[in-house]
Amino acid sequence: MRVRPVSTIRAIGEIMTSRVVTIEMDDSLEVIRDIFRKVRFHHLLVVDNEKLVGVISDRDVLKAISPYVGTMSETNRDRATLNKRAHQIMSHYPVTVRQSCPLQEAAQLMLTRGVSCLPVTTIDGIIQGVVTWKDVFRAFLDPNNFSASS
Repeated sequence: MRVRPVSTIRAIGEIMTSRVVTIEMDDSLEVIRDIFRKVRFHHLLVVDNEKLVGVISDRDVLKAISPYVGTMSETNRDRATLNKRAHQIMSHYPVTVRQSCPLQEAAQLMLTRGVSCLPVTTIDGIIQGVVTWKDVFRAFLDPNNFSASS
């Protein structure tokens, strides 16, 4: 694999995944967990009135749900963790970028802010896509075989 020269780096809009999965703020963790089991994505975008308000990763869900759910040791208290709502575990005020954001700037932003994905939005907060750290790596390392996925 060769590293792509910085001078030829594209904008985020060229590598973002435009197919995103959104959920509502009051969706339960049980619903969210089931979505993660069905899709290949690792991030769900939380919307309110069609505008981005948060991000939930599959790791956020794993941390919020009792590890005893679905086991012989499960209690009512463990099962109750599935009733938590998206707004209780989501990352509020997500770091976003526009489609025109240079790839190198997005990579730096992800490192600086400690995030694994950047929702791509309009200035009004309308979701256009998402870019993950894997997408950024792929774009830098192998621009000819790039395929976006979250």
